[in-house]
Amino acid sequence: MRVWVQRKIGAALRKSSIRMMNARIILVTGSTDGIGRQTAQKLARKGSVVLLHGRNPSKGQRVMEEISSVTGSDRLQFFLADLASQQQVHSLAEEIIESYDRLHVLINNAGTFQPERRLTEDGLETTFAVNYLAPFLLTRDLLPLLKKSAPSRIINVASIAHWDAQVDWNNLQGEMHYDAFDAYALSKLCIILFTYALAERLKGTRVTANCLHPGVIKTKLLQAGFGNHLGDAPEKGAETSVYLACSSEVKDVTGRYFEKCKPVRSSPLSYDRELRERLWRVSEKLTGQDES
Repeated sequence: MRVWVQRKIGAALRKSSIRMMNARIILVTGSTDGIGRQTAQKLARKGSVVLLHGRNPSKGQRVMEEISSVTGSDRLQFFLADLASQQQVHSLAEEIIESYDRLHVLINNAGTFQPERRLTEDGLETTFAVNYLAPFLLTRDLLPLLKKSAPSRIINVASIAHWDAQVDWNNLQGEMHYDAFDAYALSKLCIILFTYALAERLKGTRVTANCLHPGVIKTKLLQAGFGNHLGDAPEKGAETSVYLACSSEVKDVTGRYFEKCKPVRSSPLSYDRELRERLWRVSEKLTGQDES
């Protein structure tokens, strides 16, 4: 059985106490570092129940305690999962569904930048698997809970790098040749295509789906991809995710791409419906899902 870490308050959080009745429950993947950590901290400060996620149990425990200390929140719980593993993605969703009867916001924030081509245990290229297929799979697994909790929101962290992406179906996972930036840009284009396709499918459910560019933010990912590059602080990078999670201004907005808390146009390629639907079918095949 996979081990996951929680504080003593975790058991109390799962109970339907009066104090928790009106609390919004928000999952932030990749929330032990950078933008995700700042997103979780800002949401905790607003009084939300924040479900943190990461790959390192001791780090997850430490970050959770630090956020609790800074914000005064006792509404935090940490879940352990390596999103490079589809089985662990499934297990993460199962643990959340077992622990909570509601989920109001899913923020797919976790991401990676791989300088060299590496395969996951599922035989998939790691950047494509973590940045795109994991959100695709986790969202699908959590959709019943999100629908049950409606009005609810799905927020996917993309990147302005998607403007440089091209889709070569013969080299979708770097099978023919691998370039780290190209792989990253493609994964972010895919998350936008997924967001738009998902928004269409969720019409009438009161579940919205939007995506965003957080800005050029000084994080470990930026350093891995671009070296000691100047960038804004992670606090700045969290602003649009928090806005999309909490603002009443976007409660009915869906299928949009945001920068600096404003809807803007994404790349022309991201609006290609045929490309969007083909990617959805390929993604279902790669994750063992079906349209039902």
